[in-house]
Amino acid sequence: MKKFVKNYIGKGKKVEGLEIIKINLKIADLVKFAHKYNDEDYISLEVAKLQNTDNFGHDYTVYVNRLEEEQVSEPAPAPKKQTKKSKASKQEVPADLPF
Repeated sequence: MKKFVKNYIGKGKKVEGLEIIKINLKIADLVKFAHKYNDEDYISLEVAKLQNTDNFGHDYTVYVNRLEEEQVSEPAPAPKKQTKKSKASKQEVPADLPF
């Protein structure tokens, strides 16, 4: 099954006094996500505002959203929980009971 995966490649902050977001990206990270369209190379980026500013003052994050094949693994069986009834049934019954 295919699923969209966000690949985070950078962060940015708002330029004080202007309506500009300045982002910094490594070229090596960008090249990995290049794709062709009409025989031209493109890189599609998404910029999102962070809920909280990070320790370096960044307010925005930059990522590439790609459709990738998801690894499908079978979930491990959950351990069976013992109920009070099952615990009582597993206890040994003393031989000297009157019934």
